[in-house]
Amino acid sequence: MSRRSSEDSVSETVDGPLRPNDHLDQTGQTDQPGDDGGSASAFSGGQPVLGVVGWLRWGWRQLTSMRTALVLLLLLAIAAIPGSLVPQRSADPNGVTQWRATNPDLYPTFETLQLFDVYSSVWFSAIYILLFISLIGCVLPRTKHHWKALRARPPRTPARLSRLTDHRETTAGVPEGEDAAGHAAHAVDLAEAQLRSARYRVERYDRGGVASVSAERGYLRETGNLIFHGALVGVLISVGIGGGFTYTGQTVITEGDGFVNSLGLGYTSFNPGRFVDTEALTPYSISLDRFDVTYAKPGTPGSGQAGDFEAHVTTRFPGQEAEDQVIEVNHPITMAGDRVYLMGNGYAPTITVRNRAGTVVFSEAVPFLPQSPTMTSQGVVKVPDTGGKQLGLVGFFYPTVAKLPSGALTSAYGDLVDPRLTFFVYEGDLGINNGDARSVYALDTDGMTEIAGRNADTPSLELSPGQTVDLPGGRGTVTFEDETKNGAPESVKRYVSLSIHNDSSAPWVLFFAILSLLGLFTALFVPRRRMWVKATPDGDDVRIEYAGLARGEDPAIGVAVADLAERHGKALGDEPASAPATPANVN
Repeated sequence: MSRRSSEDSVSETVDGPLRPNDHLDQTGQTDQPGDDGGSASAFSGGQPVLGVVGWLRWGWRQLTSMRTALVLLLLLAIAAIPGSLVPQRSADPNGVTQWRATNPDLYPTFETLQLFDVYSSVWFSAIYILLFISLIGCVLPRTKHHWKALRARPPRTPARLSRLTDHRETTAGVPEGEDAAGHAAHAVDLAEAQLRSARYRVERYDRGGVASVSAERGYLRETGNLIFHGALVGVLISVGIGGGFTYTGQTVITEGDGFVNSLGLGYTSFNPGRFVDTEALTPYSISLDRFDVTYAKPGTPGSGQAGDFEAHVTTRFPGQEAEDQVIEVNHPITMAGDRVYLMGNGYAPTITVRNRAGTVVFSEAVPFLPQSPTMTSQGVVKVPDTGGKQLGLVGFFYPTVAKLPSGALTSAYGDLVDPRLTFFVYEGDLGINNGDARSVYALDTDGMTEIAGRNADTPSLELSPGQTVDLPGGRGTVTFEDETKNGAPESVKRYVSLSIHNDSSAPWVLFFAILSLLGLFTALFVPRRRMWVKATPDGDDVRIEYAGLARGEDPAIGVAVADLAERHGKALGDEPASAPATPANVN
């Protein structure tokens, strides 16, 4: 560059060093002379004006970047955490009711935040949809680019292979009767065959007597990467669309009773997907014949702990023979695509309530919910038609009654040894006539008066099997039924809680999950490499160069180059160099 041009390219300031005449200062101004002899601004604010379209393009590029997809995937995992900590209506509606009774102050806040419906909430769906869009916007352009790369020729051999870090060089003698150029072409032919047998894509680049072959492999790495991300999209689609055809229901069956797969008859709760036709459920029935559970005997290791749980049921489809099956924990049965899981169990003592006139106004086996490992259980009896005010009984059942030092009752053992029932009795409005949904396992005592219990003049009622006690004020009687069979109190029946789950998307989710793992392993363990072999005539000899370049992390690329040089040298009948050549200095 001449002195004059050098001086033209810079301008001197009064209080600063020399700088280029197109220098951009902090205000976004350049010192280009304007039409009036002053300086003109190329643009203002330090950034070009993008406009609406420019900002939309920028936002789309940010959303469809791999970094954004990973962040959204992490956010989706974090957003799913509340779903495992807080009971969900879709899986445990009774748990939501119990949580509301236990935490009345927090319930409105949790309900507003949709924490009881996490997986269908607005905020979870927003993350889900953004991740879906991000993955598709990321995968499609990469797939197009990968397809073009698969069809393209391997890159031309670099002019100076010695610039590459993984480089080896050796010299081969020219056999008599053969010229150097011919032997160079022969050497590259041999290298091409070896690379092709190693499943490289190869391309010859011969020019001016210098023969070379360019080879590459490892495109399967990017293929696996795309399969992995495409499979994630498949999982999202399967869960999103398949969830609309999924339904989950719960039911409680007492020994001797049954369940019918019908929305109006069998379910205590039912949560269908948006595409489920509740009128077209496959008809079948399940009857609970007996429920077996074993307990560790007192004085043995793990005394009192429950062991195996087995629900012996009879299943039946219309027009078919009945079938005896066993439902165990983590071993569901399948009925017309429905998976029937054993979720819980407990005791259902038979309770009879009579009014003042001695008429039976209630007589049922009432499920009591376990509250402790020793099966201390709580249940509710609601008697709306007494001929007078409505009655509500909050009861506690103790399979093997024992007394604490404080005088309170508890159960010392989970099996039926000495069963006992106690009741707190309330009188008033049960709240079941105003149309509001009420849990059968909870009693809202607001607006009711306690007539027997710790806050009443009459103590709580206590009953043994077969015993009848009077309700306060001559309101009637309560009986703990006891019809023995084989010496056991048959009136204390067992019940099971079953979860019926139908998920038609599960096979697709499994398929795409396996596909994503295969793609991930391929992307992690298949190296992407480029290899070159060049033979240059050098007098009476031929100089042969080997070089490799890794696309990404590939610590074995140096070993691969050395192995190629060794195999090729042996094939030529000459030993390869003992050490790689020193790379040339790069100016």
